[in-house]
Amino acid sequence: MDNAAEFVKSWTKLTKDWNARMETELAPQLTAGQLEVLELLQAHEPMKPSDLLPHLETTPAAITTLLDRMERAGLVERNRDEGDRRIVWVTMTELGRSEVERGIAVRSAIVNESLDRISTHNRQLLVYLIGKVSGTREARTSERKTNADNEAAEPAGESAAAESVV
Repeated sequence: MDNAAEFVKSWTKLTKDWNARMETELAPQLTAGQLEVLELLQAHEPMKPSDLLPHLETTPAAITTLLDRMERAGLVERNRDEGDRRIVWVTMTELGRSEVERGIAVRSAIVNESLDRISTHNRQLLVYLIGKVSGTREARTSERKTNADNEAAEPAGESAAAESVV
């Protein structure tokens, strides 16, 4: 099996297992999607429903439905802006604040259980490499090279560290 197929097989199994455990352990009060909204609110509260769109892979109608459920469950509140009644602000309730903390702890425990299967060094390397593959890890200043150099250059220690994974 080639690298891409092996990666997809492993990643699919890992995320499927994580998602199933998340849904089980967050229930009945919370879903993984609701946790994602609460985390966004924790970082950027208050937010308009439309502010959630760039962060969630869904439609405006789906966000409205999600917020309706979250409001009925007591996780969020929606309030009209006093200066412009067309604007609706979403904020967390106290229950939402406690549930986001619980949800983050549940997710951390699930992920750490998987990461505990490998050494600390390989954990750090895995996080680094997935960041590089996903494009979420920026190159360090010392790693920045000219375009010509970048094609042939690897970050310091990466090839030796990658060999130690195998």
